Amino acid sequence: MLAAVPAMPAGAVRTVEVSPYTQYVRARVADAAGNPELAATQYAAALAAAPDDTLLATRTYREAVIAGDRGLSIRTARALDKAGALPPDGLITLLIDDIASRQWKAARATVARIEQEQAFAFLGPVVRAWIDFGAGDADPWVTLGKAGKNGQGFAGTYVLENRALMLLAQGSASEGAAAIKSIASAPGIRELNLRVLAAESLAASGKLDEALAMLAGDEPELKAQSARITAAKKSPARAITPEFALSELLVRIALDINRERVTPLSPMLARLATFADPGNDEAWLATAQLLSATNRFEPGLRALDRIVPGGVLDRAAHVTRVRILMANSAHDKALAAIQPLIARPGAGVPEWSLLGDIHSALERPADAVPAYRKAIDLATVSDKDDQLSTLWLLYGSALEQSGKWPEAKAALTKAAELAPDQAIVLNYLGYAQLERRENIAEARALIEKAYNIKPGDAAITDSLGWALYLQGNLPGAIEKLEIAAEGEPGGSDINEHLGDAYWSAGRRIEARFSWAAARVTAEKEDIPRLTRKIDFGLEADPPAP
Repeated sequence: MLAAVPAMPAGAVRTVEVSPYTQYVRARVADAAGNPELAATQYAAALAAAPDDTLLATRTYREAVIAGDRGLSIRTARALDKAGALPPDGLITLLIDDIASRQWKAARATVARIEQEQAFAFLGPVVRAWIDFGAGDADPWVTLGKAGKNGQGFAGTYVLENRALMLLAQGSASEGAAAIKSIASAPGIRELNLRVLAAESLAASGKLDEALAMLAGDEPELKAQSARITAAKKSPARAITPEFALSELLVRIALDINRERVTPLSPMLARLATFADPGNDEAWLATAQLLSATNRFEPGLRALDRIVPGGVLDRAAHVTRVRILMANSAHDKALAAIQPLIARPGAGVPEWSLLGDIHSALERPADAVPAYRKAIDLATVSDKDDQLSTLWLLYGSALEQSGKWPEAKAALTKAAELAPDQAIVLNYLGYAQLERRENIAEARALIEKAYNIKPGDAAITDSLGWALYLQGNLPGAIEKLEIAAEGEPGGSDINEHLGDAYWSAGRRIEARFSWAAARVTAEKEDIPRLTRKIDFGLEADPPAP
């Protein structure tokens, strides 16, 4: 049989043609797997065989943006624009290309189209001002004034930030620094970045004392940049260009949109910010955070590699890397990555609380306890009560899981005192007492308060139902537990509680169905108990913890 097969000539190479349909399917699979680079490549290959397919072109454009392929994004956006099928965010891509190529007339025309589309119309006056600055043919302050002299109304803070950046761009370092100081008082990453930007401009202008005053504070980033500027005496400031300003604006919008809820638009805008200015570290940090928020973990990690080591965002980049590894369940890698961070002299609350989170994820609560305690000790009085409350909650949870209930109760009580309206804290403290059958009435009061704050939360509704059960109110308990089970049908604890309540009320068949449902998703150590309940009822085992 083999002899009948003609031999291939020496050196011949077999080529296998891949159909556009196959490439499209591969692209969809890669997209679903969180691999936008491969997805973009496959979409582009499929599009080459069907260039008139606007739906395919749109998918290619979006995936190219997420993948960080600037060239493919711009080419596809231009093609979609010619076909009259460009999405609103595609105009921002065209604007980035116009500004980068110094096509100021085209840039102004693109801004006009953005304003007509409405979705991003609020960008108009600010972007026009930077085009005026770049083109040098009009006064940018006249244009920026149209956005609101005091930054009032929608997106007012964007105007204030760009007024400050415009002052720095025009060499008015002291005035720009004063403007930044008035809007960058919080200790957030963005505020730190703006303060360093202003300090660099001041130092470049020979105003070292003003620069150092701009960097006054306890944050390790400020101390490091202060030392750098002092050592350099005088160094050139970063050029504030239209590209940088547009990049900063897109970062701000992406983060603000994401603060409301995670949407596909947020990582798109962050990626576009890197297209506008590939040297903007803040754009890369936002891209990493927003990609990982949409389960694109590996691309997120690669985005972090673009951040300059030793810069103002270096620490944030390392912390973000650990968080992405945690989100991707790479706990051992996260533990290895956190070690150099906590060894640094400036290690603070983010690093130590992350170490606690890692130990908790690795089911090492005893190791998490000292990490959370260290984070609490490093927290300052300026930290918000709800942030401190979260630390005390995590600390109390680790203590409880370590078998140190008295200490855990004290920590959880402290968390509730700091944030008396945080439902998760109230519920945890209340339910922990129910598990131990102590202070049932007090525990129920805490849980009822949590329930009134978040009545739709299935876990809290379950806690309230269980409190009613322990107090002997079977009708009330069943009512609440049924609601909880509807809200979270796969909840093992909820279904076991409901089964116990059904059994106690004489509803034996329904009880066994609920216990069987609980067993499907139960932890391994709980399965024997649930099996005995199904076989013998509550006579074999007491009610759930």
